[in-house]
Amino acid sequence: MNNRWVTAAAAMLLAIGAFFILIWGKGILLPLAVAIMLWYLLDALSDTIAGYGARVVSLPKWVYTVLALVVSLGTASIIFDALTSSLSSVTEAAPLYQTNFTKLAEKGAAFLGLEATPTIKQLAGSLDMKSLVGSLAGLVTTLAGNIGIIIVYLLFILIEERTFEKKLTALFTSKEDRGRVKDIIEGIQSRIRTYVFIKTALSVLTGVISYVILLMVGVDYALFWAFLIFLLNYIPTIGSMVGVILPTLLTLVQFSSAGPFFIVLASLGTVQFLIGNILEPKLMGGTLNLSALVVLFSLALWGKLWGVVGMFLCVPFTVIAMIIFAEFPRTRPIAVLLSGDGDPGPKREKN
Repeated sequence: MNNRWVTAAAAMLLAIGAFFILIWGKGILLPLAVAIMLWYLLDALSDTIAGYGARVVSLPKWVYTVLALVVSLGTASIIFDALTSSLSSVTEAAPLYQTNFTKLAEKGAAFLGLEATPTIKQLAGSLDMKSLVGSLAGLVTTLAGNIGIIIVYLLFILIEERTFEKKLTALFTSKEDRGRVKDIIEGIQSRIRTYVFIKTALSVLTGVISYVILLMVGVDYALFWAFLIFLLNYIPTIGSMVGVILPTLLTLVQFSSAGPFFIVLASLGTVQFLIGNILEPKLMGGTLNLSALVVLFSLALWGKLWGVVGMFLCVPFTVIAMIIFAEFPRTRPIAVLLSGDGDPGPKREKN
């Protein structure tokens, strides 16, 4: 009985210490975590390039990794340059949108016979479009400010990747222990890499289709909103909702008629539903196997600890925790609770 209390107390102290480190070391750990996720993405992208390149000529793995890095940095540079100009334009147009929204709210209040009710006008005044756009611009600026340290971390991870196997052998002299640790690491890498790659591909698809829709309707700064939808698609549940609401609200204040508003709302909503609820589960299969309630709790927890970036990383972190907890008898019940079907291992289709 005493041993159980000691174990429980040690686990509690360990959890408190972990939360303290996550909060205190946020400035160091957050760029490192983003770099690790980018490493998984680059690894998957290099394997894809290698799969096609091997049909023509066989090259060393590092060549495909360099090609994947060049493609990623080139694409990011082009997008960032386009977004920089778009952000300044959106910020300049924000006061005009604010005025249009205020007029729209006053017309709605007059139509409903609520002209004397100040709540409607207060609502219009409280929605500061310029402040909202400024916050979004600040988020992108913050990410851009950390991009240097993220790239440095990423490069060192790529350099150190070749020594992982040697270090693992040196740390665990027992073949059984080394095999077990290797299985855990490979399980984490396989599932996180699959998640990051598929999620990125589907986010790109969502952003491209949304860009075409916004461009056809004539919504201002379609590229900016498409990129924002791409980013928000990484955030479980609420990301897709926000990705639909923000450009739809802009459509409402940009056009004098309600037609474009309903077109954008229906079109973007349909795209998010089809990709997020039909295509994504089909491609993901049992890669995650997380409880929906756990995902929401993880979203709130990591959002509180690391802000918006924590929301992006909440799913990979939870999958890693579940895989590790499943390997030890005392923590396996936690892994079972985190899982979607009671089996913390990869969910496999039954024949």
